[in-house]
Amino acid sequence: MPALRPPAAHQAGWSDVTIARRVLCLSGSLRRVSANSSALVAAQRLAPPSLELQLYDGLGTLPLFNPDDEAGALPAAVLALRDAVGRADALLIACPEYAHGVPGAFKNLLDWLVGSLEFPGKPVLLLNASARGSHHAQDALAEILRTMSAVLLTADALPVSLPGSGCTPAQVLADTGRCAELRRALAVLVEATVQPASAGSAGLFAT
Repeated sequence: MPALRPPAAHQAGWSDVTIARRVLCLSGSLRRVSANSSALVAAQRLAPPSLELQLYDGLGTLPLFNPDDEAGALPAAVLALRDAVGRADALLIACPEYAHGVPGAFKNLLDWLVGSLEFPGKPVLLLNASARGSHHAQDALAEILRTMSAVLLTADALPVSLPGSGCTPAQVLADTGRCAELRRALAVLVEATVQPASAGSAGLFAT
C-alpha cells in the first residue's frame, strides 16, 4: 500500500484558530528530481496550521487502467488511492506537460478515479510549475477534471515558475518568489476549505 508522507512542521506566522483540513497532494511526475513534486513538498512545508498537506507517492504502483477490472476486487494500490482521495477535503495537483498533453502515468491515475464515489465534487487546485508558462497540459487536465465533476478552485492553474530540468524542495524554498506563489495557492485552499473552529463547522467542502 503506497504511503502518504505526513506533513512536516507547520510554518510559523499563520493564525492557529481554525480546524486543520486535509489536502492530498498529487504530482503527475515520476522523475527522481521533479519540479512538480518539489513544489508540492515545499507547499507542505509552508502550509499554515489550518491545512494538513499529505503527499501521495503511489503513482508508479498503479496498474494500467482496465474498465473490466472494476467489476471485481480492485487492486490494493487503487483502493489506497481512492481512500486517500475520499479522506481529503481538497486536492492540490502539480502536473508536467509532455508533448502538449497530460503524462500517461497521471492520466492513468485519473482513469482509476473516474468510476469512484470519492472523487465527484472534490475541490481541486492546479499548479503550473512551467517556467515557460506552458498551458496545453493544464488546459487538458482542467477539462478532464471538469468532466470528472471536480470543483476547480481557480479558472486557471496557479503559476509556480520552476526549471523544467527539475529542482529540489530546498531550492524552491530558497526562492522568495516561488514561496510567494505557493503561499498564494495555500491561501486559496484555506479560503475554500477552512472555517473558524468557533463556528462549529468542519469546513466548506467537508467530505
